[in-house]
Amino acid sequence: MRSQSIDRYKFEFKSGKAIFDVFFFTDGAPFILLFGVKSENFSFEIEVANGFIIDHKLEHDIYKKLCEVLGLEFNKEKPFSPCDFFTEFNSKIPEQAFPHQRAMAHDVAQYKRFVEEINKIYFFGWRDNEKRKTNVQQSNLDKTRSLLGEKAYKICKEKNISSCWTDQKEAAVAYSSPK
Repeated sequence: MRSQSIDRYKFEFKSGKAIFDVFFFTDGAPFILLFGVKSENFSFEIEVANGFIIDHKLEHDIYKKLCEVLGLEFNKEKPFSPCDFFTEFNSKIPEQAFPHQRAMAHDVAQYKRFVEEINKIYFFGWRDNEKRKTNVQQSNLDKTRSLLGEKAYKICKEKNISSCWTDQKEAAVAYSSPK
């Protein structure tokens, strides 16, 4: 990923009855893994520490829902082990990154929830608030950080720039860094 300047990557992972879109974000610290189940309204994030180390403990609600989407039934003799789940995941991480699998903002948006214009998930460009004599809103900065990453967030905050979004896929533009 690093050699191809990819800092947000997406790949598929299958486990049990679930198919996940997995996003690996390396544009912030710590790195983040976002697991989103394709056929369910369920996602969760895991922090990735230096050395690609994760804490495999899950909050109770996430543990319970993950068991459900994997199609597991309660077994007192051999309960579900998140450690085993992440070991399986680790064995299926792609060894090579491909540029066409960069995580796009609208891909990430499927698994995130925003207060600001939830239906507008396609990147549409930038607005210079200095020219308009207004200030970028915190809700826009939050959406920018979540969908476009830490670098875009910092530039927008520093230079008073808003990210613009549309609900029309055909009106989306290719992402370019704010100036």
